[in-house]
Amino acid sequence: MTSSVQENNRRVAKNTVLLYIRMGFILIINLYTSRVILKYLGVEDFGIYNVVGGITAMMGVLNSSMTVATQRYLSFEIGREDFERLNRTFSISLSIYIILCIVFFIICETIGLWFLNTKLIIPPDRVSAANWVYQFSIFAVINSLLTDPYNASIVSHERMDVFAYVSILENALKLLIVFCLPLIPLDRLVIYGALYLLVSLIITMIYRIYCIRNFKECHFQIYRDTKLFKEILSYSGWNLFGSVAGIAQGQGLNILLNIFFTPMVNAANGIAAQVNGAVGMFFSNFYIAVRPQITKYYAQDELQSMFKLVYRSSKYSYYLIWIVALPIIIEAPYIINLWLGQLPTYVVDFTRFTIFISAITAMSSPIMTMAHATGRIRTYQLVVGLCQILILPISYIYLANDFPPIIVFEVSLCMTLVAFFLRLYIVKILIPTFSIKEYMREVFVAVILVSMLSVILPYYMHYRLSVSLINTIFVCGAAVFSSFISIWLLGMTSNEKQFLINLVKDKIKAS
Repeated sequence: MTSSVQENNRRVAKNTVLLYIRMGFILIINLYTSRVILKYLGVEDFGIYNVVGGITAMMGVLNSSMTVATQRYLSFEIGREDFERLNRTFSISLSIYIILCIVFFIICETIGLWFLNTKLIIPPDRVSAANWVYQFSIFAVINSLLTDPYNASIVSHERMDVFAYVSILENALKLLIVFCLPLIPLDRLVIYGALYLLVSLIITMIYRIYCIRNFKECHFQIYRDTKLFKEILSYSGWNLFGSVAGIAQGQGLNILLNIFFTPMVNAANGIAAQVNGAVGMFFSNFYIAVRPQITKYYAQDELQSMFKLVYRSSKYSYYLIWIVALPIIIEAPYIINLWLGQLPTYVVDFTRFTIFISAITAMSSPIMTMAHATGRIRTYQLVVGLCQILILPISYIYLANDFPPIIVFEVSLCMTLVAFFLRLYIVKILIPTFSIKEYMREVFVAVILVSMLSVILPYYMHYRLSVSLINTIFVCGAAVFSSFISIWLLGMTSNEKQFLINLVKDKIKAS
């Protein structure tokens, strides 16, 4: 292993640790915030907020597609050390975002507003509040769109400490606004939407000021580079198709559940999504740290180093979710009831399926980044995106034939597995030296073995012990312990174990 690769690995490890410190604070705050929001808003208003906010989130798919494009091009130019083109890329990206904001606003105030008031099932006395929340959500998404190039610069420069500090502040402010709800003698749903937008604006200002002061490329200039404009726009357009597929799994299914059922089912889906979001942070923090390195390796034509990083990051992404997911999957009824003080119908099954889907998606995310690094994503997005977007019509057919709401998650799980294998095949076409056989041996076999071994002890304890707080703690502890042991025995190579041991030794010496 060369010194540059070792240095990159250490930087990834350092950034991951910083992001996990951030995650620890956010996780504690979010878990408590969710409980208080449900208490102050009630199940019905919580469900309304979830589905109404989902409309703007669905249209905000423009944000996620451009995010990936901006981060890819910025990381690529940093890898090539072309700083003039780096500023050009940032400025053109911001120009595209301004255009997208105009398009987004027009769509939301026409099609989106029509859909909200004619298609969604909302109690008549809450329609006005729902419209207020919708307007606040629109401006929150626009704010997020205009901030995205700055956030992409932070990620591309691997300044993860900034995310750690600002994210802790952001979530503390979100908790604060929840406690403000009972103090303001107005509609709590409307006030929550307004205060949430205010927090978003404050955090956005902090990110922008930091980037302008620390990154030269973040000084906006007007460029007339039609070729680069079309290149980024084309890349974003194809990525948009893939993002729409992701929305089909998320907000699209949420709207389907509202059409066929009630806001109570949306509330269960919203709670499951919050649990999954907390679990997903264990993966996303690591993925944020490793993603720029994959793109930079490709830009520098270091393909073997890139492949090794993809193998490791695919495994570790799955492991990081599995360590937290296994206790929740086994003890979901007790944990959710303890957390919320109640157990909404369907929430346990929704949570379990959502976590399984996320674990598979996490494992395939480095593969997606490798495909995006090539810049040739048309075939990738067409095939994988079409596979994912089929979830909506298939789920609709089942629901129209009186299947229970859990069917949409069963369909999503099956199609996520299909999409995973399609990703491998398409990346092989994009990068011929990539070996599917080696990936399956290094990654897929390892995660299957770890999963099978780690469930034995906690499941045995779960079925042998009675339901109580102390027994739930024992089972969760056994699940975490079993996962760590399984990963060490079956999920890591000898080189990976040695690197981890050396990293710990270095930290001990440094302290």
